[in-house]
Amino acid sequence: MTDIPVLGFVIQFFGFLIDQLPFIAHAAVAVAIPIALAALCGVISERSGVVNIGLEGIMLTAAFVAWITGVVAVGFLGPGEPTAIFGLTVPLLLAVTAAVLSGMVLAALHAWLSISIRADQIISGVILNIAALGLTGYLNTIISKQSPHGAGGFQALDVPKFLTDLPFVGWLINAIFDQGPIALSAIVLIIVAQILLFRTRWGLRTRAVGEHPRAAETVGINVIGLRYRNVILAGGIAALGGAYLSMELTTSFQAGMSAGRGFIGLAAMIVGRWTPIGALGAALLFASSSAIGRAIGFAAPNNDMGRFLDSIPPQFYDALPYLVTIIILAGVIGRSIPPAADGQPYERESAA
Repeated sequence: MTDIPVLGFVIQFFGFLIDQLPFIAHAAVAVAIPIALAALCGVISERSGVVNIGLEGIMLTAAFVAWITGVVAVGFLGPGEPTAIFGLTVPLLLAVTAAVLSGMVLAALHAWLSISIRADQIISGVILNIAALGLTGYLNTIISKQSPHGAGGFQALDVPKFLTDLPFVGWLINAIFDQGPIALSAIVLIIVAQILLFRTRWGLRTRAVGEHPRAAETVGINVIGLRYRNVILAGGIAALGGAYLSMELTTSFQAGMSAGRGFIGLAAMIVGRWTPIGALGAALLFASSSAIGRAIGFAAPNNDMGRFLDSIPPQFYDALPYLVTIIILAGVIGRSIPPAADGQPYERESAA
């Protein structure tokens, strides 16, 4: 059957994917984490009725703040003694904290513009993105000339070998748990958010505010206060994704290193139908295309199929996640329905 050109190519390609599945799965989880965190931020914000397309700017700012805080902390406190698990140090913890706070500050600004000022929520998000890209790029250009050393990065969890060697599931255990603390926290956070959003009073109130805020107000829910709290909380979650980029996926900051992950996170939110678990699944789907491209670049087979895949320009594999996002999103638009009050400013009725 492999002598049939097209069918043979397909069979060989799927055989290659199966052979490289452990690598692809591990890389897909690593790539999906910041996308999933951005998507979770979008879910919480839009379930509350506030559109936030400033995720890219929040993540980029948090990545920069995490790195520069690490630089300052190491300068004052020294590198610190890393712990046996995750390689935690005081500068690293301070850097993550500062990153999350920076995301919450930007989210608070967006909330003020969107909820109190009732400005156009899309324009507010665009302003955050443009300002973050320009400011972090400018500051990085100035600071990088001094070549400062940051706080380094977190270490992956050392998964026991007897678990990773288990038949059938060892590769999956390794893909999920051979990650750093931010990645593992993100997975737990998404599962907890799914439960909270659909099984608790907070989740019920959040969904009510996003669907029919005026009706929610009549039963005693503070629509304005809940939207503020949720948008600011969501900003901290997106910032965690930014910290992941400069402290776990890499150990440095590069201008524009968010590379569209915030926008892909919004797409994952839509494909996942505004649910945390669905958004994680969509993020993994988008990230898998990137992981397959890496597998081809590192371990293309030494046959006609491998030579053909190697002949494709690497820029195509770099663009593959974005192409997959567009194709999947085009098929989902119209079928995935957002909360009814999503993006609509709310104004309390006067007592009179």
